[in-house]
Amino acid sequence: MALGTSGTSSFASDETSKPYDEGFASYQERRRKELWSLLGDIPWQHRASPPKLLRTEKHDGYTLERLVLDLNGIEPVPALLLIPDKRRSPAPGLLYIHWHGGMYGLGKEQLLLGVDAQPAYAPVCVEKGMVTLAIDSWCFGERKHEDDGKSGEEDAFKLMLWKGQVLFGMMMLDELRALDYLASRSEVDPQRLGALGMSMGATKAWWLAALDPRVRLCLDVCCLTDYEELIRTQALREHGIYYYVPSLLKHFQTADINELIVPRPHLSVNGRLDPLTPALGVEKIRDHLLPLYRKYGREPDCHVELFDSAHVELPEMRKLILEWMDRYLIDKNPATQ
Repeated sequence: MALGTSGTSSFASDETSKPYDEGFASYQERRRKELWSLLGDIPWQHRASPPKLLRTEKHDGYTLERLVLDLNGIEPVPALLLIPDKRRSPAPGLLYIHWHGGMYGLGKEQLLLGVDAQPAYAPVCVEKGMVTLAIDSWCFGERKHEDDGKSGEEDAFKLMLWKGQVLFGMMMLDELRALDYLASRSEVDPQRLGALGMSMGATKAWWLAALDPRVRLCLDVCCLTDYEELIRTQALREHGIYYYVPSLLKHFQTADINELIVPRPHLSVNGRLDPLTPALGVEKIRDHLLPLYRKYGREPDCHVELFDSAHVELPEMRKLILEWMDRYLIDKNPATQ
């Protein structure tokens, strides 16, 4: 059952668009700074060393670079860069953000392997010619430093609190710096950057889009979670400890963060039966966002939909995601390499 609206207009100005309110833009910038201020001591002063290319793999239809990136100055970040053989020049760039799912050993490899709840996106990226970057998040993949991944996540959370840091804040710094790297690649058009993720990856996708206007398209799957509704349904246990940012609710609700994406394109698909994402909360966020998009003549650029499903990406969801990729990232540059 659709709860939002979809359409065909682009982010670029057209006859139906209205001037973007400079006052609202200033408000968004102030709130972005406020949001960052809640994410602990961020090492903004760190200057990254050059990326390290471990090896290059040739696959059917694409080249895969296995990299180590210096994103935070604390620990190296293993990464995958997928470069399709057939791509536009410059090509759209996609930041693929892996999920949690208690699968601490998976990390960035989810791009290639997929999971039961979400088929792999690598074939999609190859077919659509999107240069795609995926990194291991703190505590996941090659950054899983304890045999018991859950204990490792909890220990990282506690240690960072002692040091004045916030685990989720450090996660978001990594994604921000990963976006920097993706945008810097010669193969990529920095004006066509998207962020995509499911579950933890979805949360990080809409946070990143809120924090960084370079994200031109936000695609989040199964985690547009309203915080107060999560409390009301007694479902705090459904999310890992990484999810919780000290003092956040004194300043922001989920809708407040998501309005920092307006009027850029935002597709959110969720399951009505998903305990991680209570349905009434999704409706509340939708009802907050759509009037803002409507105000600027961009209502078609916001689509929030609930499906009769649990914590899984349905084929119908994938169909919508592919349509939005085509509309907002792919069909922008006729030049082909």
